[in-house]
Amino acid sequence: MINIGMKYTVEINVTEKDTAKAFGSGELEVMATPRMISLMEEASAKCISSELDNDSSSVGMYLNVKHLSATPIGMTVKAQSEVIAIDGRKVSFKVSACDESGLIGEGEHERFIINKEKFLSKTYAKKN
Repeated sequence: MINIGMKYTVEINVTEKDTAKAFGSGELEVMATPRMISLMEEASAKCISSELDNDSSSVGMYLNVKHLSATPIGMTVKAQSEVIAIDGRKVSFKVSACDESGLIGEGEHERFIINKEKFLSKTYAKKN
């Protein structure tokens, strides 16, 4: 059962593959905004995944994030997600990311709980 207040944290050590230059989102070798966002989404997905049955998963549907501070290669980044609201199959999260110097990003994220088979069937029907 998904409950308000559930939290999950993921962390990485920033490497060259995590940089804005590698992602094509900028020229600098600092952690890319898309990489920070993917950590936030990963924390959110994992936060609720153990509460879903085998036929279900969650997909991201909304994200509003500020990237507040750059992180150099070699630092550790932790992204945390906390369930703040549940509306039927929509789950809302408060997300944040910190490096060893402090807060680097924060925002809101929403995920929708789906039936995997139905979702994939509808998605791949677009190709026909």
